[in-house]
Amino acid sequence: MKRLIVPLFPILGGVSLLIVVSCNSNRSTASSGKAQIWEREMGAVAKTPWNPESAEKDLNLKVDLIPDGKYGRRLHREMTPRYITIHSTQNYTGDAFAHAKALKKGALRGGVCGYLCWHFTVQGDTVIQHLPTNERGEHADFDGPGNRYSIGIEMCEHKGNNQLATMERTAELAALLMYRNQIPIENVRPHYDWPREGYKPANKNCPHFLLENGKPGTTWRWFVGRVQRHYQRILFYEEAAKQQQQKKSEEDRRSRLVQRFWQSIVELVGLS
Repeated sequence: MKRLIVPLFPILGGVSLLIVVSCNSNRSTASSGKAQIWEREMGAVAKTPWNPESAEKDLNLKVDLIPDGKYGRRLHREMTPRYITIHSTQNYTGDAFAHAKALKKGALRGGVCGYLCWHFTVQGDTVIQHLPTNERGEHADFDGPGNRYSIGIEMCEHKGNNQLATMERTAELAALLMYRNQIPIENVRPHYDWPREGYKPANKNCPHFLLENGKPGTTWRWFVGRVQRHYQRILFYEEAAKQQQQKKSEEDRRSRLVQRFWQSIVELVGLS
């Protein structure tokens, strides 16, 4: 697909600027120490176990899907996700709710199916889901593996949005998606990793604030490290739950043995 990506019509709240969605960026964000600064400001990832069953509530996840059979979902293309692709919107007026409106109205044209679409948009205080994770989106590389096999996550950049909270919520969401879809950490990718045929440069500077000079480097590795630490929290919970179940099973076994022992005593006394 080599068509220009242009909006059909403007949507509320300056969403007309969504022409730049899916990370249309030419500027670099070079700062060798920003990962260290962000780590200090955000604090270390807690080592407390994280229950994946309560994760959607913790993330404040809202499901607001593109209508089935319309726009980005008109082709019903099933997908078994192998990757998670991280984007930044580069839209400084549209929040996650504005992006959801645009996708539901087919305001963004492009991609193989004719409409841009991705799975989640994240801002500082919420996550909105636009596509089921078993359906293909149009957010990365046209007909390449980034679209055919990856879950797309867009990070908001609108005025007033908390960037650090957005990155942390995105890291948590990526960790949960890894767990639910058995995706390894090395398959959490920036949009940059999926080259676009016919474009120069083929590899997009996206998500621009997590890259150095338009390429993955220290900051991207820091972000993926936070994703992995949140994923470990889920594994900690699983291990703790497993140990708790084993402990309960052992207690039940001992209780049954004691009951059988006393039943044997009662029967012996009764016989005598």
